[in-house]
Amino acid sequence: MALFNAVNINKVFGTLHALTDVSISVEKGSIFGLLGPNGAGKTTLIRIINQITAPDDGQVFLNGQKMTMADVEKIGYLPEERGLYKKMKIGEQALYLAQLKGLSRHDALKNLKYWFRKFEIVSWWDKKVEELSKGMQQKVQFITTVVHNPSLLIFDEPFTGFDPINANLIKQEILELREKGATILFSTHNMGTVEDLCDHIVLINKSKKILDGRMDEVKENYKSNTFEVSYMGDFVKVQNTLGNSFAILEHDENDHGNSLKIKHLNGDNSNNLIRALLNVVEIKSFREIIPSMNDIFISVVEKYNEETE
Repeated sequence: MALFNAVNINKVFGTLHALTDVSISVEKGSIFGLLGPNGAGKTTLIRIINQITAPDDGQVFLNGQKMTMADVEKIGYLPEERGLYKKMKIGEQALYLAQLKGLSRHDALKNLKYWFRKFEIVSWWDKKVEELSKGMQQKVQFITTVVHNPSLLIFDEPFTGFDPINANLIKQEILELREKGATILFSTHNMGTVEDLCDHIVLINKSKKILDGRMDEVKENYKSNTFEVSYMGDFVKVQNTLGNSFAILEHDENDHGNSLKIKHLNGDNSNNLIRALLNVVEIKSFREIIPSMNDIFISVVEKYNEETE
């Protein structure tokens, strides 16, 4: 069941088409990756979801109902451009932002104390924002994004400014929020993070949606039937056995054995390849090479750019 839908969204700024007939559907309780090169239209779509700007055409729905300004309280939004007041005390500011999201002072304090203890930053309460590092400020802004327990969380480049330890901390918090029922949409250029977190991805390029699907289905669709094999035996026998059904892309020999990268040309399953090799060599290891999201991203964008030039 979809928590959020954007249907046929179009947005033009002057002569620039920011979004062209873009539709997305975000399933309840999922982590949804909104991907694309710089300037593709991702941030424009996020701003439309947050009611910051309106589409020229199309509609957005939350829980099956057309979104209004009143629904903004149900969203937690962490923008790429951070917006804390530098001269204001951390606790005072967090309390103010929590109340803006509809919490009473009592509930805001209770929720903030929980998060400040969890992130081990209770001692920061009376510090000013300008006294904190960029990463510390990021932690505070993350807390103010989730403090009101929104049903939809939107993160735009949420890991910017974090060292690897704190980036991993935020990843774990995102996964925990999903386990507790939150639905999460995030935009990032870090394809490793996409692979770690996302259930579903959409790729936007030059204002248009060019790829949409579940993570596992996308990776399955872009497989190239390529395998990596390490073995003990005679390479000439391997060549003769494989014949015209396979292409040897790489071959390496060393004191510890041989390795091959092989492409199955007719797209048949790997069992035939294993059987053929077992007739002439001892297989030490065998794995299918699955394309990374980074490889898929580059391939799809480059192909689209070539076709539209």
